[in-house]
Amino acid sequence: MDTMVLDYLARWGHFLFGITWIGLLYYFNFVQGEYVKESDAGARVDVLSKLAPRALWWFRWGAMFTFLTGLVMLGIRGSGVTIDITVGATLGTLMFLNVWLIIWPNQKIVIASNQQVASGGQADPAAGAAGPKAALASRTNTLFSIPMLYFMGSSAHLSNGAISVNQTSLVVALVIIAALELNAIFGKQGPMTTVRGVIVSGFALTAVLYGVVKFL
Repeated sequence: MDTMVLDYLARWGHFLFGITWIGLLYYFNFVQGEYVKESDAGARVDVLSKLAPRALWWFRWGAMFTFLTGLVMLGIRGSGVTIDITVGATLGTLMFLNVWLIIWPNQKIVIASNQQVASGGQADPAAGAAGPKAALASRTNTLFSIPMLYFMGSSAHLSNGAISVNQTSLVVALVIIAALELNAIFGKQGPMTTVRGVIVSGFALTAVLYGVVKFL
């Protein structure tokens, strides 16, 4: 297959699967999560035992194929990789790993627990810890998604140059991202507890990373 055609098909798939993934990420954080906080016990069990498993299927496989099509594009472009795409791809890769290694494993526990309750059984005590772990990783993915989308776009339309131009900028940006990822694994939600907080934090992180890449 012609490389140009393969690159275009990968880009098309990347957009298609990415819209599915990020759209559901925002649904979980801005809609379902807020509804669950306010709903009564019966409605909450129904959502988490019936609706969530369906949505999470599309969510995790959207993440998988977004990641794979991204790898194809990076492989095709090789030496044309810039600081922008490196930052964006790093954020996207961590988001993908958060889905499959933190969010989905913990959500499986929550879902199974609620399905047991829906069937007249007892809730799994482990769900009490699993829910917050999944929520923090999901909030972090929402935080990351805003600068990730900015740098994915700027890599093609507002490039700051190849990574060889300024290694210091790249290293500082990656350290900031790594610190936030460690918080996703071991830390607390902080300002990301609310929808407003995670959105504001996302734009603030975008501004900080832009400043590092542009001016450092």
